[in-house]
Amino acid sequence: MPRMVTVLSLCWSCLLFYAGLGLFLSGFLLVRVELRSRSSCRETPIPAAQAGLHETGFSPDSCWMARRFSRAVVLIIDALRFDFADYDPKNRDPKPFENKLDVIYHNVVSKPEHARLFQFRADPPTTTMQRIKGMTTGTLPTFIDVGSNFASSAIQEDNLIQQLVQNEKKVVFMGDDTWEGLFPKKFFKSFPFPSFNVKDLHTVDDGILQHIYTTVAGNEWDVLIAHFLGVDHCGHRFGPHHPAMAEKLSQMNKMLRSLIGQLQNDTLLVVLGDHGMTSTGDHGGESEAEVNAALFIYSTTPLFEIKPVEDSNVVSQIDLVPTLALLLGIPIPYSNIGMVMVDLFISEPKLDDNQYLEQAKALHINAVQVNRFLESYSYAAKDLPVTKLKYLKELFSSTVVEYNDLITVIQKSEKIVPDQDFHARFQNLLIAQQRYLRETKEVCRESWARFNPARMLYGIVLLAATCIHCFLISETASTFESLYKQLLFYPVIWGLTAGLTVCIWMLISGITVEPLMICCWVAIGSHLSFHWNFWRLECKKHNLSNELIQGSNICIRPEWKSWLKCFIPMGILLLRCLAMFSNSFVITEGQVVSFLLKSLVTFTVLKLKWNGKLTSYGLNTSFVPDIQKNSGSVSYKRESFYLIVFMVTFVVCILFSSNFYHCREEIADCEPSPFLKPLSKISNSQQKNFHYILSVSSLGALVYLIRRWFLHYGNLNSSHLVVFFIRLGFPFIVFCLCCNWAVNAASEESFIKLQDLTKKIVVIFPCIVFVLVITGFLIVLWNPITVFLKDNRESDEAVAPPYKGSMETEVDSLHVVPLIYRKMQKAMSVNFNDSQTKTRTVAAYGLGTVYSAALITVVALLTLLLIMLHNERMSLAFLLLFLEGFSFLEIHGTARNLSLQSDNTGYFSVPWYAVTAWAFTATQFFYATGHQPIFPAIQWNAAFVGFTEGHSTNILPALLVGMNTFASHILFAVGCPLLLLWPFVREMKSSKSKNIKKESGDEDQVMEMRLRENPQMFSAAMLQLGMRYLFVYGAQLLALVCSVAVLRRHLMVWKIFAPKFLFEALGFVVTSIYLVITFCFMVRVDVAVNRWFKELLLKQSR
Repeated sequence: MPRMVTVLSLCWSCLLFYAGLGLFLSGFLLVRVELRSRSSCRETPIPAAQAGLHETGFSPDSCWMARRFSRAVVLIIDALRFDFADYDPKNRDPKPFENKLDVIYHNVVSKPEHARLFQFRADPPTTTMQRIKGMTTGTLPTFIDVGSNFASSAIQEDNLIQQLVQNEKKVVFMGDDTWEGLFPKKFFKSFPFPSFNVKDLHTVDDGILQHIYTTVAGNEWDVLIAHFLGVDHCGHRFGPHHPAMAEKLSQMNKMLRSLIGQLQNDTLLVVLGDHGMTSTGDHGGESEAEVNAALFIYSTTPLFEIKPVEDSNVVSQIDLVPTLALLLGIPIPYSNIGMVMVDLFISEPKLDDNQYLEQAKALHINAVQVNRFLESYSYAAKDLPVTKLKYLKELFSSTVVEYNDLITVIQKSEKIVPDQDFHARFQNLLIAQQRYLRETKEVCRESWARFNPARMLYGIVLLAATCIHCFLISETASTFESLYKQLLFYPVIWGLTAGLTVCIWMLISGITVEPLMICCWVAIGSHLSFHWNFWRLECKKHNLSNELIQGSNICIRPEWKSWLKCFIPMGILLLRCLAMFSNSFVITEGQVVSFLLKSLVTFTVLKLKWNGKLTSYGLNTSFVPDIQKNSGSVSYKRESFYLIVFMVTFVVCILFSSNFYHCREEIADCEPSPFLKPLSKISNSQQKNFHYILSVSSLGALVYLIRRWFLHYGNLNSSHLVVFFIRLGFPFIVFCLCCNWAVNAASEESFIKLQDLTKKIVVIFPCIVFVLVITGFLIVLWNPITVFLKDNRESDEAVAPPYKGSMETEVDSLHVVPLIYRKMQKAMSVNFNDSQTKTRTVAAYGLGTVYSAALITVVALLTLLLIMLHNERMSLAFLLLFLEGFSFLEIHGTARNLSLQSDNTGYFSVPWYAVTAWAFTATQFFYATGHQPIFPAIQWNAAFVGFTEGHSTNILPALLVGMNTFASHILFAVGCPLLLLWPFVREMKSSKSKNIKKESGDEDQVMEMRLRENPQMFSAAMLQLGMRYLFVYGAQLLALVCSVAVLRRHLMVWKIFAPKFLFEALGFVVTSIYLVITFCFMVRVDVAVNRWFKELLLKQSR
């Protein structure tokens, strides 16, 4: 089979998966329609006289409603959780984040009519960009918006900043540069600072403090916005319980005290947190700690009704939008669905008749604006429920009628009638207006979580068809060589034809051409062609078999045994898929996968015992010579012992890896793993030194074990550049990582005098590692051969030369591959002189592991790179990952050797249990490297490893964070071909000599060279392995897709199932991409080995 057919088949299968996944996503995660309409002063919701304005409906400084303030200072303290701002005078032992903002408490208590503290509820996702968008537009973000936190594209909807600029207000901004991306060229003055370097606690805040006091004292501003990041970055780096949090909050307290003293009477101060943070300092989800932020409002003039200070009111973040707009005398943004904070709309700081009028007026303007938006949106999107719209329209009409009646009565009497019934009517009006606005918000919230069931269903069908496609090809891979035209080329051609036809039809019909739909039609055409050709060929094959059976009177029994072999792994995979439908199992998926993995591997070993493969009586057959029975008995005892040892190691690694799990908020009494905290968060110096030594030792042990493997199999004897890099490059990478960890682990006080030097070090060492890893990849790609040749002249009795490498025991000599010319003649079909073969032999050190050595080199480079992208304490987790993967490969290789005692062709097939277990191990270590399928668990620090100053584009940080998140998927996808190679590496000497009789009575171990002797079977085996691996991942993805489709109205769909689905989909994409790249690399190695043989034979023929 041509090598590239395998790669093309994998690529096409991946594209089919992507088409189905994209179609389902388009039906499950629809983006809300954004209206581009804008509010204006001339479109006043109420008559100008009622608003207290000029007859034109607006004045130079106000519109819609008479402004209360001419200036506003808006301070965003990123991640200011409510309990950070709350003050408890009874707390005598406060935590680092408690009782630090006493200026808020003292003003609320001493000046209740001037200051008030609110609970500021954020709508998930609690990421900064989405919160800024919500607090300026007054709209609710959709779930998919969280993905754009790295890409802050300009806001196109009407918003507060746009209204301020449109009404000739001077807006000055300073702080988080995210605002510059969201509102380009909107600010009168701007002082942006880089925002994504979470290790930098001071640059943004100090930069703001340099400008804020002079700006407030000046006159060139109407609205000042300052976005502080120190608290948020402190949470990400240290967590809220670290002393650094107390210092940062104290700095904010001092800033607020100074700023309040500078405020003028016409200035409103708004201090808010865009979101909260978890106990580990993360955010992005919808836990109570993440959505509960703080809002503090202060004015030098009386603003609130005087009432006892009790529990703080709860305010939605989007409610700030209409409130600020009306207080500053500008129109409410067009798409706002927030409700004004009625507490801020009174004429006197006491409860009187006028208060009702002002509050009713503000709510009426708000309701008219929201009703206008609903009418426009329902016309543009047509996705709001008609019955709900009708109900809201009736509710709105009733409030308008009541409001107009009350206003008419007031105008006639020129004041509010001091009557109890009249007061009750006003109170009922306020309740009805708030009810209308509140229910409108809920209707929009439900509708914007809308779905397209048809697209979801078609996406599921495409994914299911692709899974079947992968399964069928994997089961017929041995015959794919003669059928790849019918099963690959023809489906591709028919698929492209179908896509082109649909595209032309859309263009002719004037329908908007949607690339996703074109890709889906390509997939549909390909599937139809594939299944038509496959089942047509199967029918022909079945009919031919029946004719042969009838002609020869042979009765063929059903091949039940072949199906039983995959029954257990498929059953365990089915259990894994069914678990996707339970939120409890999704929450505890790490433990579930670990249990299934241990069960699968244990069953594999027990099956060998049940089949008698762990004893030597299987050798007592007539075709095995006595001398081989004796040696075989010893060999089998040794293999059985190794099997038990590696199984124990495998289980122990799984158990220890559970210590690195990240806690979910749904799991009660769960303590987060201490290994998730970097060394910089450890205050105890002795404990920090211990963990640093443990991290360095883990990294050193990992590289040492890899080096020992190369030495053991003779792959470090060559003078090739790749061997030189393995010998020197790997240790130097370890040295750079250790130095980088040492600098990062030290406290900031340790390097006050060397601050500039340390900033350079934390950039230089990671960059050196990046360069070395990329160089290593290029070297391996250029020449992946790690074979050392020794040409000897010997007597006729010599069969193989002595080993000249790094052997320590006689057993090591089994791993040297002596290639007699007879072997080369057979592999390359070249005939040589008999006299030559008797006088010359060639010892090829490392040739038996030439494929796996190249692949392990790549895996080792990736492992070192991914370790750097995690915190230093996770190096122990990667050591466990390596030991667990190695143990499983040894179990798998030994099991195959014991199972296939006389069937050499069986080695060219990787059983289902191995593929399933390998995929499960990748999932298990997703959790064992400190990750969870939730947004707060994303380790954003990876984006700034080696890039402390930030990035000019969003591509590189997204790539680094993606590699950090899906590190286990990447490593196991790249290591997937080892499942095929390892049984050859673990070749048992006795198992290859049972039905091959030679004059010498033995045969040399050739290990991976059997792949070169059977290139067609090698290609078929690679195709089968790739398809099976895609099938296992595709089946899990299909199960999760079905679960979110069935449970789309489940209470926990957006909290548990939707994030899990997105992570699983991204994990599948990452896995498939790296799998295809790895198979391309294996083709490159195969080409290099082929060329090496040709060059060797050319030299020997001279």
